[in-house]
Amino acid sequence: MQYTLVIGGRTRRVHLERQGDAFRVTVDQQAFDVHAAEVDGRALSLLVGSTAAQGEGRSVPAVVVPGRMPGELQVAVHGRTLPVQLVPDERSRRRGGGPGDATGPQRIIAPMPGKVVRVLVAPGDEVQPKQGLVVVEAMKMENELRAARAGRVVSVSVVEGQSVDAGAVLAVVE
Repeated sequence: MQYTLVIGGRTRRVHLERQGDAFRVTVDQQAFDVHAAEVDGRALSLLVGSTAAQGEGRSVPAVVVPGRMPGELQVAVHGRTLPVQLVPDERSRRRGGGPGDATGPQRIIAPMPGKVVRVLVAPGDEVQPKQGLVVVEAMKMENELRAARAGRVVSVSVVEGQSVDAGAVLAVVE
């Protein structure tokens, strides 16, 4: 299956091919072997660069939350939340594979269950790309969740010391 996705504001061509219980994922002509296991309704455990039988590769936890519109997702990986949008074929051809126009609100989501240790912004704050917004401690590691692009903080729905579930919306930036 061939897809055009806008991931964090960048247009990517993604090809998925099922290989037994794993996938061959090609992103912009770079291929990866990926074994995916669903942990709960939103969390995935990905083993990248191997097969499950070999037990090798890099483990990547990911949380996927549906967006407000069809074809939109919020994906949390490595402490960063990225907006992902499926580009319909005709729109993809019109764009000519150019950079995405990542618009709409950025929902900053918790990548895994944890505790909010710092809230770095308040509603009304202007933020820049990659600016830290909220720090969540999970499994004795602090994860600074950052803005994918510039914008203004619309809401912050957590306070320091609060426990959060995987996939919980922590802040919204427009």
